[in-house]
Amino acid sequence: MNQTTTTPPRAGKKEWIGLAVIALPCLLYSMDLTVLYLAVPHLTETLKPTASQLLWIVDIYGFLVAGCMITMGTLGDRIGRRKLLLIGAFAFGVASILAAFSTTAEMLIITRALLGITAATLAPSTLSLIRNMFHNPEERTRAIGIWGTSFSVGGAIGPLLGGVLLEHYWWGSVFLVSVPVMVLLLIVGPKLLPEFKDPQAGRLDITSAILSLVSVLSVIYGLKQIAEHGWGLVPGFSIFAGIIFGLVFVQRQKKLKDPLIDLELFKTPAFSVALLANTLSIFVGLGSFLFIALYLQLILGLSPFEAGLWTLPMAAGNILGSMFVPILVKYIRPAFVIAGGFVLTAIGFFLYAQLDGSSGLSYIVSGGIILAFGICCVVILGTDIIVSAAPAERAGAAASISETGAELGGVLGIAVLGSIGTAVYRSKMTESIPAGLTQEVAFAAQNSIGTAVAIAKEVPVQTGSIILSSANEAFTSSLQLTSVICALISIVLAVTVVYMLRNMKKGEET
Repeated sequence: MNQTTTTPPRAGKKEWIGLAVIALPCLLYSMDLTVLYLAVPHLTETLKPTASQLLWIVDIYGFLVAGCMITMGTLGDRIGRRKLLLIGAFAFGVASILAAFSTTAEMLIITRALLGITAATLAPSTLSLIRNMFHNPEERTRAIGIWGTSFSVGGAIGPLLGGVLLEHYWWGSVFLVSVPVMVLLLIVGPKLLPEFKDPQAGRLDITSAILSLVSVLSVIYGLKQIAEHGWGLVPGFSIFAGIIFGLVFVQRQKKLKDPLIDLELFKTPAFSVALLANTLSIFVGLGSFLFIALYLQLILGLSPFEAGLWTLPMAAGNILGSMFVPILVKYIRPAFVIAGGFVLTAIGFFLYAQLDGSSGLSYIVSGGIILAFGICCVVILGTDIIVSAAPAERAGAAASISETGAELGGVLGIAVLGSIGTAVYRSKMTESIPAGLTQEVAFAAQNSIGTAVAIAKEVPVQTGSIILSSANEAFTSSLQLTSVICALISIVLAVTVVYMLRNMKKGEET
């Protein structure tokens, strides 16, 4: 293609203001994933949920976000992406108000489910709109960087904002933050955001939508059960059932005239490699973040708010990445920028591997900034490649595949890396648990560092000191090992991306 005669038009002031508008609901989407954790003690005191109900209150939002994204992305291609975004924004605002004023645990579970379903409209709709608003490849990369950063910033400030609100108001106040933003989106969205839909789109296949929902939910439920309770029959069966439903879904897409997902996209090397890179970058990123959060609170003894402050530099790394990646890609081929991102990610993990049981904030800050910058390189360019590889009329479906891959990568990372870390922790604790503890107490201390820290406070000081020291050493060993594993995965991915996409130039979509 002759780039000199087909230079895409550049975006104007309206498009950049529109980007700021659609970044806000994305920020709120990720805030809702994290803000509830701080409110759990307060809502537990008021609503008195059972242990099972509390788990559903916390988890059902993320479950339904992941499960509904494929359907919502394709629905936006059919009815209009702006229309779906505005419908979703209105419903999200209403569901937020209902959640804030829930009077029973059952009501909160239902409203959290509604929040998850409506939130699933936000990411694919906003990302596919960017595909239509920014036709110039350089500007689109910058826009996707800002879009992606809004998720990171939302995740970072969620606990901080939640902590401030909970100090002055009731637990439901954390849900009301989103309402003014959604109202703003409803007012200015029709004026600033373009409408786009696939003029040749057929009807939405409800059976495919159900199959995709059940498949994704089953796999994610199984992985979360493994992350929380270890391997067992129930999570194993859930994952197996999800895979079977997924295979049936794929076979159905091959036969449909208007499939929910265009499987031809996966035959494009750029699309498939970028999707793999994005998914696994989230795998190592979120999987390791769990260990860092526990390290800050249980090893260094910081409060949740203090721990949140020390993870803010990671958000700074994301912001730096969103600024510099569009500049880097002007001079360096996408494959090498993504590979460089994985190399930086590996360096960040090697810094994490230097942590010990008594200090390490400097390693966490420096490693976190480098790691976040590296992952940002991968995700920004990977997302750009994924969306650009699809025809404009299929951008919503491509965006939903990208976001579903990210959700699966995060849950899979927590489950797999969490299982490895738990195995290392138990092995180390079994060797060093002090004598004199009952079998039940010893087993509990070997099961998790949180339990060990709690037990150490209840037993005699000398015994508690031994338990605490052993638990710190065991957990630090598990963190070091998982960090090395993540670093090695990142290096392998860097080599893979360079080999598979070495000939791809900026602006190419295949």
